Amino acid sequence: MSRTALLLGGTGLVGGHCLNQLVADNRYSRVTVLTRRPLSGVDESAGRLDVRVVDFDRLAEQWEFTATDVYCCLGTTMNSSREEFQRVDHDYPVEAARLANGAGAQRLAIVSAVGANPRSRISLLRVKGETERDVSALGYGGVEIFQPGTLLGDRAKRRSGQGIANAVGPVAARVMAGPLRRFRPVGSEVVARAMITALQLDRPGVHVHTNKEILALAATAG
Repeated sequence: MSRTALLLGGTGLVGGHCLNQLVADNRYSRVTVLTRRPLSGVDESAGRLDVRVVDFDRLAEQWEFTATDVYCCLGTTMNSSREEFQRVDHDYPVEAARLANGAGAQRLAIVSAVGANPRSRISLLRVKGETERDVSALGYGGVEIFQPGTLLGDRAKRRSGQGIANAVGPVAARVMAGPLRRFRPVGSEVVARAMITALQLDRPGVHVHTNKEILALAATAG
């Protein structure tokens, strides 16, 4: 059976690479992207790509999507209000994952954050940890959770400090050894490749990947 993909967050740093890689991947007969705004510079003429503009606050009312594999790269910044961060980084991913699973999705890959923990005193890590916990409880056959360090790459919408991270990140990575390895900066394209590779393994259960596993998965990409 050919696979179909559902991508959330296709305008983001990792999501943009996921989009490009999925569309080029012959293992997927269809790639559906749910987005809050139209994607610029995207060619849908080949028929494999299906871009849908949706209102994530009313997602259940608009749901008509099916896929075997779900890729969730949704996320916002800590500069957002606490309420918006909760919606975008927890509520939207969990609701979309629930609806996709109910429509037959079997596998889920999601971008989280290194150190995510639902009991963390740090708001970002607590919300990310709650998202991990909640999507893992939805009944997917396999869940692949990615906890990268600082993401390197160029965003469509620049974030404060991204240019500095891109410049300093590769140098900093060389001196971050031992327990600090999981906090090393990592390329967003590498994370996307690792996500796609992980879902092809069809492993049952929940698997959490920090930088070491992310790099290893990306290196084995077909």
